[in-house]
Amino acid sequence: MTTHVEIDPKILYFGSSVVLISTINEDGTPNLAPMSSAWWLNRSCMLGLSHKSQTAQNMIREGECVLNLPSIDLIPAIERLTLLTGRNPVPESKAARGYRFEADKFGVSKLTPLPSREVMAPRVQQCPIHLEAKLVKVHPFEEPSSLVALEVRIGKIHVAQHLTMKDHPNYVDPSKWNPMIMNFCEYFGLSEQLSNSRLAPVFGPAAT
Repeated sequence: MTTHVEIDPKILYFGSSVVLISTINEDGTPNLAPMSSAWWLNRSCMLGLSHKSQTAQNMIREGECVLNLPSIDLIPAIERLTLLTGRNPVPESKAARGYRFEADKFGVSKLTPLPSREVMAPRVQQCPIHLEAKLVKVHPFEEPSSLVALEVRIGKIHVAQHLTMKDHPNYVDPSKWNPMIMNFCEYFGLSEQLSNSRLAPVFGPAAT
């Protein structure tokens, strides 16, 4: 029998994909920021951010972004973006945690911008998956904190060709895709497939 204990953790990151969000700054330059509070439903995504962040400010002003999904080999690039912000001056709350201003996020991270199809924000060449997105609504979260949930609608989807299924080119082969996962603030990849799932089959009747 499993014994359960009551705990009070600081965070509840039980495991979600790292997302590298690219946006456009007020002066027209690109911004790039990693985050991991994202969840998906059909062609929509909810992004949990502070509305004080440069990424959130850019999204609210421009109404768009690109959600770049890194694979586990891009951990060094994500680490190079850690404790950097596009806000100048740096907000006091971030300065207290060691953040510093950086205007050239692509240069520092050694990542390459690519033009998008429907939005002005660039894609990240090294990421296997790029999701161009438009802002739908800003949902206040945990008032009176600065947290918000930004609802976006996915438009154009770009996927590295080697990740697609041979007989179904519009689908990602999950056996080939190894996303970067944030698991209680630590980086993880995926293990091998354990079994077939009937919970949400891609080919077959949907769950009700």
